[in-house]
Amino acid sequence: MTAKPHPLFLGIDTGGTYTDAVLWTEEGGPLDNPGKGKVLAKAKALTTRHDLAVGVSGAVDAVLEKAGTDPGAIKLVSMSTTLATNALVEGQGGRVALVMIGFSEADLARDGLKTALGTDPVVYCPGGHDVHGNAAKLDLSGLEAALPELGGTVSGFAVCAYFATRNPAHELAARDLIRDRTGLPVTASHELSAKLGGPRRALTTLLNARLISMIDRLVAATEGFLAKRGIAAPLMVVRGDGALVSAGFARQRPIETILSGPAASLVGARHMTSLDDAMVSDIGGTTTDVAVLDGGRPRLDPEGATVGGFRTMVEAVAMRTFGLGGDSEVALEDGALEPQILLGPRRLVPLALAGMAHGEAVTVELEWQLRASNPGRSDGRFAVRTGVPDRLAAGLSAPEAKLYEAIGAVPLALDRLLASNAQNATLNRLVARGLVHICGFTPSDAAHVLGKQANWDATAARLGAELFARRRDGRGLAIAATPEALAERVLVTLTRWSAEYILETAFAEDGLDGAATVAHALVQRAVDAHPGIARFSVALDRPVIGLGASAPLHYAGLPPLIGNGCIVPEDTDVANALGAVVGQVRVSAEARVSQPAEGLFRLSSGQTVRDFMDEAAAIAAAEADVRAIVAQRARDAGTDSAEIEVATEFKVSTIESQRMFIEAQVVAVASGRPRIAV
Repeated sequence: MTAKPHPLFLGIDTGGTYTDAVLWTEEGGPLDNPGKGKVLAKAKALTTRHDLAVGVSGAVDAVLEKAGTDPGAIKLVSMSTTLATNALVEGQGGRVALVMIGFSEADLARDGLKTALGTDPVVYCPGGHDVHGNAAKLDLSGLEAALPELGGTVSGFAVCAYFATRNPAHELAARDLIRDRTGLPVTASHELSAKLGGPRRALTTLLNARLISMIDRLVAATEGFLAKRGIAAPLMVVRGDGALVSAGFARQRPIETILSGPAASLVGARHMTSLDDAMVSDIGGTTTDVAVLDGGRPRLDPEGATVGGFRTMVEAVAMRTFGLGGDSEVALEDGALEPQILLGPRRLVPLALAGMAHGEAVTVELEWQLRASNPGRSDGRFAVRTGVPDRLAAGLSAPEAKLYEAIGAVPLALDRLLASNAQNATLNRLVARGLVHICGFTPSDAAHVLGKQANWDATAARLGAELFARRRDGRGLAIAATPEALAERVLVTLTRWSAEYILETAFAEDGLDGAATVAHALVQRAVDAHPGIARFSVALDRPVIGLGASAPLHYAGLPPLIGNGCIVPEDTDVANALGAVVGQVRVSAEARVSQPAEGLFRLSSGQTVRDFMDEAAAIAAAEADVRAIVAQRARDAGTDSAEIEVATEFKVSTIESQRMFIEAQVVAVASGRPRIAV
């Protein structure tokens, strides 16, 4: 009898630069068993923001070709993405109208709401509820009058009512009116969070409404591609807490996909290593992301995810991001007798990459600079346009426009471009606008010099290292004897700084003040040949999992600096895509029971408010409600096999030995594997 073939699972990670794909099978064990299963193929393609389907198809087609797989054999597709995160950081998103019920204009000044709103319209309506769910008088006449004009000028609406988490009736009334009159998407705040704090809940709702069209395009592009390839499998999306939800669920609540990529990498790290407790450090070209695994799950930010400077009410991984990566700017400390190598936080285009793309335009200029008798301040540095549309260069000042005009699509040496320090400041403004890239020496170039990386132009990297090595310290001596010595010093510095950032994250998670200073001092003593009178040692209580294509190179020297091991998994370069496919569905629901008057117990759950005369009856009804609500949410999120856990937390006081009920919070959590195609 022929054994039934194992189902195949496709994981996709749509990042800001690359789209990764991985084909996975549960051969060797089920997907929810860490360390089991097998990667059949993996691939990368450039993310194409103008048409996301192009990048998705490039990566997925390459995976299917490598594996020689029939697309029809794929039973589940799961995707993580940084598009929502990047959009909030870059201030992108659709124009939406914010409807505030029971709030005043003064409330816009709280929690960054006014900044987030920008020039988008806001409508204030009387109404809302008190802490016990008692209603004020609702008046939607102002909203009704504004809808004809707003319906043609915005892409969606965000509705937030005062204490809507205790009684959502006024949000529901406004939502129904808007949908009936405009047909546009509406996000109500009680659908996203059960937490108090109206302005921050309004902020979260506003950002969600802005992201709907973007995530809808991503899901539609992916679904369209899958249909063309004959892949009739459910499509799942990773949330910011690492859980999976259906594509339809994500379309309605795109705000929950912020930090989706980093969360997926943590899930992937746990699966690849079978470690329940670890520090996870993910190094890319621009940044290093550090987070903590506890009990097999990512540690979450209790205050809500912060993205683009806005603190939301979205549960997401507690991730610390540092400006350190393979393409970080390499600089020299100013004014020191023995200057230190400095890295980042700015990203440069590596000379090796620029040399590969532009050939002699880069290498000939570097050779010419080497023939000079003395090193120049701009040696090994070039400017090149980023290639964004000309319309994005609108509003430049006269000096900015003149300098921008002088820069083209081929790298131009800075010593030929800049005539004064003032022009250097102008150039930095063009870089900040995203109009110009600076090319220069980076850790990626150092790796090429030492033969530890070979995918770009090693000649350009070595010339850049020679130029940098000629720079003088405070005594007038060259900072390195050879290009190799400089390159080694740069890579050692990157490993050292990585150790500092990992320790800093650990100290911060432990609640220690001055985490960065302490981490720097401890690593400094660890590598110093003369540690001084006071001796220090530090050891993490858990190993580090190193992620990222360059992790095997940069993290090899970590263990003696962190006092524990560092594990770099075999498929570390596609951890996000792998994490997307091995995750689980996990959703929650919450109900509250309060006592607005003695002997009256008010239950607020879902979209209903009910009163009971008995505490036990109210609690029993709350538990039944959240079980039913979370079971339906689990089905909507994409699982038919959810396990449900319910926990109740009481707030009581004791007066003259008598227990006084104040409030009870009932939370249900449902988790399970996503449904797969039959």
